[in-house]
Amino acid sequence: MAAATAFAFLVALEVAARHYGLPGPLTNQAREVMCAPKSGFLLYAGLALTMVVLTWRQRFAALGAAIGIDLAFAAVRWATGAEVTRGQPFGNGALWVLLSCAVVAVTRRTGPERVLLLKGVGLGLLLVTGRKTGDTWLLITSKTRPAVLDPYVATADHALGNPSWLVGRVVTASGPVGFNLLDVVYGQLAVAAVAVALYQLRGVAADRRFPRHHLVRTFLVIGLLGPAVYMIFPVVGPVFAYGTGADHWASVSLWPERPPHGGHWPVPDLWPRTVPPISAPRPVSYDGFTPRNCMPSLHTAWATAIFVHSRRGPRALRWAGTFWLAATVTATLGFGYHYGADLLAGAVFALTVEAALRTFDRGWDPSGIRLVAHGTTVFVALLASYRWLPLEMATHRWAAGPLLVLATASVVHHYVRTVNRWEPRTEPTARRGAPQPELV
Repeated sequence: MAAATAFAFLVALEVAARHYGLPGPLTNQAREVMCAPKSGFLLYAGLALTMVVLTWRQRFAALGAAIGIDLAFAAVRWATGAEVTRGQPFGNGALWVLLSCAVVAVTRRTGPERVLLLKGVGLGLLLVTGRKTGDTWLLITSKTRPAVLDPYVATADHALGNPSWLVGRVVTASGPVGFNLLDVVYGQLAVAAVAVALYQLRGVAADRRFPRHHLVRTFLVIGLLGPAVYMIFPVVGPVFAYGTGADHWASVSLWPERPPHGGHWPVPDLWPRTVPPISAPRPVSYDGFTPRNCMPSLHTAWATAIFVHSRRGPRALRWAGTFWLAATVTATLGFGYHYGADLLAGAVFALTVEAALRTFDRGWDPSGIRLVAHGTTVFVALLASYRWLPLEMATHRWAAGPLLVLATASVVHHYVRTVNRWEPRTEPTARRGAPQPELV
């Protein structure tokens, strides 16, 4: 049933994208069987998730086959003179191995072995297809939402001290080292998620079953629901709305050939040097190709989910989760991709989704329902205040700013208190073979 629903959703997105003359998620994924993938790292991350159901011998064989296929593709492209202009020169091998595992599951496995292998393949393909689905959603937002609400969020952001403008100056001053480090963190968020997920799923091959709840579930649900909010609250971000163009990053980026930001907005070039003045906001028309993907900040939501799920791991994983959250928040603000208001909404959104998934597993008990209701109420209140009270918030920033932070902190506190009551803290280095009551 779940697989049929997911496939129907992908078909619906494919049809919607075709309506606007664009390839949908199914077409884009099918192209990567032969064409250079958009993200080879993501395909290998999906393969890594699938390999949690394999033995070590099978894992080495799968990885070796993937690398061998990629080398063969590289040799053919080199021999034919084909250039990889858009995408990465590797990743086809990982996708071929993923699809081969599905074929093996159907033709060579039976009973629980087949189910387990298909679950592993499904998990890997869901991560990859989720990226394609998100890309299609972003294209749809740019085609269906000609007006954006950036002036509202920029005005409300005065209550938070305009953090994007402040952090943007800091990142610019950090030069190539700081910029490119943050760029890698920002661009490979899914790889970090897989690292945490692999720790959570490390016992699947031995136990022959998956944990009831793990990070991949949260990641996928955030990516599924978040773009729906983009359609309600379309925002493009400071670097596009008030941005500087390509020359701003040319001296610090390893990829100065990236397309220019901004250039389609009827206001002066402000970000990150000059904070926009406080004035009555109004919707403004924007171009037809820039994604309206700011409210809420899904990068912040995903990084928050990584942080939350890394708390039950060993010390190195906890430190890595903390670093990835801090670096992602710095990058989203410092690159001008988000306003501070987006980050608060993204954190609340992530904790609410995480709470809903955990409560669903527990059977919707009263404590879980209260937590989900609290998070939902605060999330809706944040969006409503950004839309209907931005000028009042900017005018009375010393009252509005602390209230925004306190509302977000209340969700964080409620989540931590409730989850700690559900799951008392235990040492992450549990003895192998110990009972795992959360497995199904």
